Amino acid sequence: MQIGVDATCWQNSRGYGRHARALLNALVQLDKQNEYTLFVDAPEAINALPPAAKMQWVRAESPAAVAAAANGRRSAFDMLRMSRAMSARQFDLLLFPTVYSYVPVLSRAKKVVMIHDVIAETYPQLTLPRASARLFWKTKVALGRWQADAIATVSDFSRQGIMQHFNMPSNKVFVVGEASDPVFRRLTDPQPTPQLRELNIRANGRYVVYVGGFSPHKNLAALVTAFAKLVAQGAHDDLRLVMVGEYKKEVFHSYYGVIRQQIESLGLSERVIFTGYLPDEELVVLLNLAEVLALPSLIEGFGLPAVEAAACGCPVIATTASPLPGLLSGAGVFIDPSKPEELEAALQRIASSSTLRAEMRQAGLAAAGKLTWDAAARQMIALIKQVTAR
Repeated sequence: MQIGVDATCWQNSRGYGRHARALLNALVQLDKQNEYTLFVDAPEAINALPPAAKMQWVRAESPAAVAAAANGRRSAFDMLRMSRAMSARQFDLLLFPTVYSYVPVLSRAKKVVMIHDVIAETYPQLTLPRASARLFWKTKVALGRWQADAIATVSDFSRQGIMQHFNMPSNKVFVVGEASDPVFRRLTDPQPTPQLRELNIRANGRYVVYVGGFSPHKNLAALVTAFAKLVAQGAHDDLRLVMVGEYKKEVFHSYYGVIRQQIESLGLSERVIFTGYLPDEELVVLLNLAEVLALPSLIEGFGLPAVEAAACGCPVIATTASPLPGLLSGAGVFIDPSKPEELEAALQRIASSSTLRAEMRQAGLAAAGKLTWDAAARQMIALIKQVTAR
């Protein structure tokens, strides 16, 4: 069977790109019965694609990973070229690993579209500030749902949200999970890399870490406020808050400037470190050094940074509006993102107890070890078989 795959988000450094790269690599490696053709619109992605798959480059004025931004959109000509390429008659099934880069197609092939979450639908003004961008997103997602023979998503939490928000039947929405990359692991003697040392991160330091974007729904103002109250106490005045994530070339809606201003107004400039984007090899060291990772988002479809942290033995504070309480039971303290006092109490509790951190470390290693990309690929293979058998 011939399967065409939209791989235009391959170059994105955020969650969509990480998910697509990991899932497609595992899928192509495990599925020996089908042939995969990956469509890309950025020449830089070509050499990184799995060698067992075919590749087709589609010329674009601006790659989807850049053009489909919070304040922008892909050009009609770019979308038309990708649509024509993926509408080729030889394909039996078309896979869109994210509706973020979906384009309508004219094809009789079966179609599987992944909708990772309903964050943009739940908090539209926080993720898509322009009315035109919200309309474009709503139209694209509606077309994707209409064309899809099946919707895939990353967790049962997101599955329930999709069925409820879009009033979709349960027999059309399926879970294809996520996992941390094997690079995220417990290190026996973690030592800061040269890049981390330049950021003034030391082996004997105490760090609260956040990993992700700076979109308003990430609830970072509450994290900064809770951190400020924690370090005001004498026992924790040596803690530093390390915020990992791209903020200079971010394509998604960001309120980095608001967070930076808040930090300055609270007199925390010497206590907060903005790293920008960190490669996985740097991030795994930081997570091994950290006392806790905080992910207090208003909502997460999966919460991959928390799973990556757990795989490194790093305790987690995460939102209850996510699948993380079930995925990382015992490895985290889970808080209602609308109640800042819960976040403050969780930081205090974990920072004050090395015994608790050790218990959470062991629970996290066990929980993260149960999640693999091979398992996710097998879920996708089973879904492909089910869809094509109809």
